[in-house]
Amino acid sequence: MRDQKNLSQNVMWEATTTCDPAYDGLFFYAVKTTGIFCRPSCKSRVPNRENVSFFSNATIAYKSGYRPCKRCRPDLKTIITYDPFEKVIEDTMQIIENKYGQKMLLNELASMVGVSPFHLNRLFKKRTGNTPRMYLEKVRIKKAKELLLTTTLNSTEIGFQVGYQSLSSFYHAFKRGTGHSPSQFQAQNVEDSGLS
Repeated sequence: MRDQKNLSQNVMWEATTTCDPAYDGLFFYAVKTTGIFCRPSCKSRVPNRENVSFFSNATIAYKSGYRPCKRCRPDLKTIITYDPFEKVIEDTMQIIENKYGQKMLLNELASMVGVSPFHLNRLFKKRTGNTPRMYLEKVRIKKAKELLLTTTLNSTEIGFQVGYQSLSSFYHAFKRGTGHSPSQFQAQNVEDSGLS
């Protein structure tokens, strides 16, 4: 088994630039310009070589004034089950669920969770089966269904309340998500509950 004492600067730099997980736990690297330290496997942008220092453990990196990276979490002991993108997905879902009624652009959402719009779109789709836009639509339709069954608001009011900019986009999305128009959905579900 390799240990950090036998690793040359060149070997550690190569492991850092290739994000090699085989070196996790053997050393950490820190970036002077950001003040952050990472695992060798971290997928963050490769720093300039002159800005990098290597440490044999996280404690020394802390004592040298560096903060742990929020992406690769070098401060956690267990790395086998750690998924660096799980928090990005959770945060994205949370933002969408909390702000579904507002106009939401992918680049703003990506900025809030700290990744590029392209990366967020691809990662979110891979992990959830939906793009952020598709997930936003599902959240909006779910909320619209609740409002149709629990309030006296009409379809137009509900469409605008859940974040649609036009009535036609609300109707199309609702029909896509439920197979019914809002009024058909409301009538069917009121009948099914015996409230009519």
